[in-house]
Amino acid sequence: MNHEPSIHICILGGGFGGLYTALYLQRFRLFKSPKYKITLIDRKDHLVFTPLLYERVTEELQAWEIAPRYQNLIDNTTIDFCQGNIQALDLEKRQVKLQLETLSELGQNLRIVNYDYLVLTVGAEMRLEGVPGAATYAYPFRTVTDAERLNQQLNQLEQSNLPQIRIAVIGAGPSGVELACKLSDRLQERGQVRLIERGQQLLKTFTPYSQKSAYRALSARRVQMEFETSVEVIEADQITLINPNGKTIMPVDLVLWTVGTRSIEWVRHLPCQQNPQGKILTHPTLQVVGYPEVLALGDMAEIPDYPGQLPKTAQVAYQQADCAAKNLYRAVRGKRLKPFRYLHLGEMLTLGKGEAVVSSFALKISGRLAGIIRQLVYLQRLPTLRHRLWVLRHWVGQWLVNLKRQLARLFWKRRRRRTVNR
Repeated sequence: MNHEPSIHICILGGGFGGLYTALYLQRFRLFKSPKYKITLIDRKDHLVFTPLLYERVTEELQAWEIAPRYQNLIDNTTIDFCQGNIQALDLEKRQVKLQLETLSELGQNLRIVNYDYLVLTVGAEMRLEGVPGAATYAYPFRTVTDAERLNQQLNQLEQSNLPQIRIAVIGAGPSGVELACKLSDRLQERGQVRLIERGQQLLKTFTPYSQKSAYRALSARRVQMEFETSVEVIEADQITLINPNGKTIMPVDLVLWTVGTRSIEWVRHLPCQQNPQGKILTHPTLQVVGYPEVLALGDMAEIPDYPGQLPKTAQVAYQQADCAAKNLYRAVRGKRLKPFRYLHLGEMLTLGKGEAVVSSFALKISGRLAGIIRQLVYLQRLPTLRHRLWVLRHWVGQWLVNLKRQLARLFWKRRRRRTVNR
């Protein structure tokens, strides 16, 4: 008797688009049948919950909270996880060639994965080669490894004899603004943080309220903002800037790069339609043009007919994952697929330790309360209920410890006052 699954759904990329597509498929009883196999493939063994990655800079959150292992997240599901680097994708043969992180049962580290349906959601990579010295001296900030590397460098600088720690953050988009605020809060008076932007404003695609809140937060933290300024070259201890007033050489101890992405190399070589930036073109149903069995989501894809430009946010990835799972369910049942419709739910940015801005419909708030709202919203967005409960328990525990310390300090302060008054 043949027990092999007859339909294989392969998901390349374990970010928000990929992991959540796999988890959303579990809502359908159909995909829990032995007839279907779901394989999630990523080169890492863990998710990176990028909206909360900035909390690693100030150590408000631990690595395990924002980077849970896939194996823990897919427990009690029918999802298989495979860790490996994608070497090639053959859209005609419907095959993925992988280099595994560990040797297979056959003693090989290469594997060919055949699929019936494919979900492409591998994102993009940081583009650093455009500015001389950027690839050597600038630090990207996209992964947990990037965050830990940054923390190590900050620790070394904090333990040095430098009177001022000079940091340049390139790009005043959401990542640059959030990083600049966190770095300033961590380094306090010792930090000299500059935010360098080629355009004329912060957060150019965000609402005026978010822009004004970010500007106030950066100004309050003495972050120096340089607009209409581009980077000509980055060296070990200085960067050369060009602005309307001419060329400036600025000494630095650390450069963080938050702008510019490009498609991954093997994606650029796929024989499907792409835009000039190398993004794969899809129909509104998320199906790749010319390959209806392949869906592409997130930063690596573009819907040419979509009204307006989709932001590069986790919010889009969540919603596209939901659409992809539903369309896969329709596809295997021979039903017509439905187009993706994005609903903008608002904006959230961290603006320093414990602070944020939230702009959603009629709700516009910044400061400490916004920081609490942001954390609770992202807590609810964590992939599984079990992980949410683990993180919530840790947060409550930390809150109780801090409360106990504050009450103890208050108690001893009052006791000293009574002693002095006697």
